[in-house]
Amino acid sequence: MKKTIQHALVTGGAGFIGSHLVDALIKQGTQVRVIDNLTTGKRANLQDAGPAVDFHEGDIRDRALLQKVMDGVDVVFHQAAVVSVPLSVEQPLASAAVNETGTLEVLEAARQAGCRRVVLASSSAVYGDDPELPKRESMPFCPLSPYAVQKMIGEYYAGLYDRLYGLETACLRYFNVFGPRQDPSSPYSGVISIFLDRAASGRAPVIYGDGEQTRDFVYVQDVVSANLRAATEDGAAGKVVNIGTGNTITVNRLWQRVAELAGIALAPDYQAARHGDILHSVAAIDAARRDLGFVPEIRFEDGLVRTYAWYRRQ
Repeated sequence: MKKTIQHALVTGGAGFIGSHLVDALIKQGTQVRVIDNLTTGKRANLQDAGPAVDFHEGDIRDRALLQKVMDGVDVVFHQAAVVSVPLSVEQPLASAAVNETGTLEVLEAARQAGCRRVVLASSSAVYGDDPELPKRESMPFCPLSPYAVQKMIGEYYAGLYDRLYGLETACLRYFNVFGPRQDPSSPYSGVISIFLDRAASGRAPVIYGDGEQTRDFVYVQDVVSANLRAATEDGAAGKVVNIGTGNTITVNRLWQRVAELAGIALAPDYQAARHGDILHSVAAIDAARRDLGFVPEIRFEDGLVRTYAWYRRQ
C-alpha cells in the first residue's frame, strides 16, 4: 500500500537535488520545509517554489534548530552533505562532522519528533573500485575515500534506527546524478556540469586520468522520482537500493557529446588521476525496480540536451 506525504522536511533543500525534490513535493501538494546552511546550496534554486516553501537557514548539527524544523513532519529527505570526494580526502574531519555526525543528528531528531520515515541520500562510492560489474547492493563495502566511509556509516545508522527504534528508513545509493542547477563553479562539481559550463563558454575541459573511466549518469528528475517512491512505498522501508540507469558512457565520449551539442572542437586537457576516484561504475537496478517500482524514464541524451539548454540560459 502506498502512503502519502503530508508534511516533508528536506535537508540541503536549496542544493542541486534537494531543490528539485522541493519543487516536486510542492507540485503534489505536500507542505515543505527546508533546512540548508547555504554552503553550497543557493536560495535562487528555490525561486520556482516561491513562498510555498518554509525555508530555514542553518546547519543540521544545530540541534535546537533541527528539532524546530522537524516538528509536525512525517517524512524527512536527508540530502544535506559534503558531497565532494576530493574535499573529503583533503578535509576528512570537516566532512565527517557533516556526513556522519550530521546524519546521526537528523535521524535522532526524526525519532524524537515521531516522523514516519527518513529517506537518506547515500552514494555508489561505497562500492569503491571492486572490479565486479554491475554494482549490486549485496556486494561488500570497499570505500576508497573518507566520503565513501561516511556514507557507509550513514547507511549503518539508518538501518540501526529502523531496527532498534522503529523509525522507517530507506537509503538510496546515487550513481552520477546530473541536470539543471548543478553548480559547475567548483573543481569538485559533477563532471557533466563542468563540461557543459566549459562548452557554453568555449573552454577546453580538464579530464583526470585517460578519460576511459565509465560512469552511470542518471538524470535528476529520475532521482527525485526515486526519492518520492522511497518515501511512500511500503516495500522501501529498511531497504538500501541503487539509483542509476544500468547504462554507462566513458568520460571521453561524454565530452564528445557535449562538444557536439555546443558545436565546438576542443581537445581536453588531460591531467593525473585524482586520489579516491573510481575507474568503472554502473548500477544494477533490480532492487529499485522491485522495492520502489523505480524505472528511469529520462534517456541520457535527452537529459543532456535539457541540461545544456539550462546552462546556456545561465
